[in-house]
Amino acid sequence: MINVLENPAWHALLTGNAPLAIGSERVKFFDEEVSPFVGLVSNTTDNFTELADLLPHERVCVFIDPAQISVPAPWQVLNCVECYQMVFSGKAVKISAGEVAVVDLTDEHIPQMLALTQATNPGPFSQQTIRFGHYKGIFDGDKLVAMAGQRLTPSPYAELSAVCTHPDYLGRSYAKLLLMSQIERLLKSGGVPYLHVRHDNERAIGVYKSLGFTATRKLFFHVIKKAKT
Repeated sequence: MINVLENPAWHALLTGNAPLAIGSERVKFFDEEVSPFVGLVSNTTDNFTELADLLPHERVCVFIDPAQISVPAPWQVLNCVECYQMVFSGKAVKISAGEVAVVDLTDEHIPQMLALTQATNPGPFSQQTIRFGHYKGIFDGDKLVAMAGQRLTPSPYAELSAVCTHPDYLGRSYAKLLLMSQIERLLKSGGVPYLHVRHDNERAIGVYKSLGFTATRKLFFHVIKKAKT
C-alpha cells in the first residue's frame, strides 16, 4: 500500500489540491503565487529535467523527499531543511485562551496575513496562498495577531500550516486554540490532520505533542533553483 505521506506534495497535487495543480502526468506544481512546492511521481533525473522544462529559470521551488538527495542538473540546492512529519492521533479537546474569537480569513485580510508571516516566518506564504482554504485568525481590534490554515492535502490527510502568533501575543494559547479549531473541522469531515516542523524546533514540537500529534518520520525539504548557464 502506498503511504501518501512519504511524498505529500505529489499526492496532494493528485487529490486534495488537484484544482490548484499545474503540470503533467509525472510532474506537478502550484502557481508561484500560491506555493513553491513541487511534486514528482518519483525523484528520477528525467522527472527533474521535465520540471526544469516546465518552470521559468528564476523560480525557486521546494521538493520534499524522505532522504537528503543530490538533485540533478540543471537544478542546484539552495537549502535543505530537515523536518519531522507529525500526524494527529489524539482527540479534540477544549482549549482556553480567554475571550477571543476565531475568525475566518478572506482576501481582504491578505495584506495582514503576509505581514504576520513575514514577522514570524512559519514557512512559505505568498499572495495567493489563501487559495488552499480554511485560514482562520485571531484579532486584537483590527490587527491580525495569530493565524493557522491548511496546505498540502493528500486525501484523506490535511496539513496544518502557517501556524503563527505575533511576538507581542505569545503565551496566550492562541496557536493551540487555532490548531484545535482546525483539528475539530477536519475530524468532523473525516480528514486526518498532520503537519511539518523543523527537527530542532523543540518548543513547537512540544506544543504539537501536547495536542495529540506524533512524529512519524523525517522528511527533507529541498529548496531548489535552476543553475545559471
